[in-house]
Amino acid sequence: MTINVLLVEDQKLIRVGLKSLFEGQDDIVVSLEAQSAKEAIEKFRLNKPDIILMDIGLPDMSGIEAAKKIMEIDNKAKIIILTSHLSEQEIMDALHAGACAYVMKDISTDILKMIIKSVKDGAMWLDPQVVPILREKNCGVIPPRQMSRAMFKEQHANLTQREYEVLKLVVDGLSNNEIAQELTISEHTAKAHVCNIIQKLVVDDRTQAAVKALKEGLV
Repeated sequence: MTINVLLVEDQKLIRVGLKSLFEGQDDIVVSLEAQSAKEAIEKFRLNKPDIILMDIGLPDMSGIEAAKKIMEIDNKAKIIILTSHLSEQEIMDALHAGACAYVMKDISTDILKMIIKSVKDGAMWLDPQVVPILREKNCGVIPPRQMSRAMFKEQHANLTQREYEVLKLVVDGLSNNEIAQELTISEHTAKAHVCNIIQKLVVDDRTQAAVKALKEGLV
């Protein structure tokens, strides 16, 4: 099934670049584009895309305010904030506005595609750069590290030491090939470790495994 994306970005060069990432693919299609928040809200209202890929810095109002208005139209809307902003306040405001994911623009293409698919399936994604900020704020979105590592290991004692190493690299956004190079193992072995981790953590994919590890304070 094709995932239809509304891309909200005021800078044409970035918008064209992002759209080109999905050209020639059947599973993800940028079917709608908007250069402003008001245009995004109206296009969402008329077309109800599966995913909204939203920048924060828009000319008429912030992407966070646009997210709030879209959620008022449909509280099941799935919004991914894709931004270069890493301020504590904007992260918190985006999550409170109902965003399903907060992603930095230096994310790899493969990870971005995976995030889109995972959010479409109901997952949440927090960029690894965001997690320390939320922990420092101690806002309850991500629990603090204290004693969570031991608790996590107690709950998931069947993870091997190697699987913990692989899980950390999954959280860092590495692909199976990159994990293999980092740990000096074959890509097939790296893939097998990731599959085992997904099964043992009782999640559907590597994105959810990363989110669960972050929430539990394992990495």
